[in-house]
Amino acid sequence: MENMIDIYELTYCDENMVGAIRKLLLQLSTSCVEFDINMLRYIVESKNSTLYIAEYEGKVCGMLTLAHYKAPTGTKLWIEDVVVDEAVRGKSIGRRLVLNAIERAKEIGGTLMLTSRPSRVAANALYRSIGFEQRETNVYKIKL
Repeated sequence: MENMIDIYELTYCDENMVGAIRKLLLQLSTSCVEFDINMLRYIVESKNSTLYIAEYEGKVCGMLTLAHYKAPTGTKLWIEDVVVDEAVRGKSIGRRLVLNAIERAKEIGGTLMLTSRPSRVAANALYRSIGFEQRETNVYKIKL
């Protein structure tokens, strides 16, 4: 099954990929922003973020964004927007995406972090099994 899963850095933009990402975003959150080709182009061309795509049997089925920046306390890396299509969950696609991002993060160096809602039980179990430790912190947000 592992050779039916392909993980790669997205380096191009087209409407088919935009549609595939929109489908995944709807499974990630009900409050997603409108995603279009301009947003995809911005992400793909950014020096500070990498969008990884997972394909299963030749179809887009998952994604993950790895972002990084320098701060006075060191390089920070964040895993964002991890989602695997519900039709193919349980096939270690999420694990493969995260491990792939960790390997790239090691090349950059720094502290790798992510957030996950408590209701995402399987995702939280995955992150702990890979070695992420839960931090005691509060996350705040403000819509601008």
